Amino acid sequence: MPITTLPAVVSAAYRGEYRVYLTFNDGSANTVDFRQWLHGPIFEPLKDLAFFRRFTIEGGAVAWANGADIAPETLYEAAVQ
Repeated sequence: MPITTLPAVVSAAYRGEYRVYLTFNDGSANTVDFRQWLHGPIFEPLKDLAFFRRFTIEGGAVAWANGADIAPETLYEAAVQ
């Protein structure tokens, strides 16, 4: 049985509005629009573009200082569709 590696974001670059260019640990890359996930109280601060742009990569996910993050599997699915 082949060993599969879970997707992880290895680099991310802001591309304007709510778009981020993501590169994953398998070499795939694409620009993803994050607007689809900006719902609910934890994501409300991200609607401010100045805050949104201050993302980091933590544990293969894209994350923000307020505790919001988007799981790498979710991002990968959006990037490769």
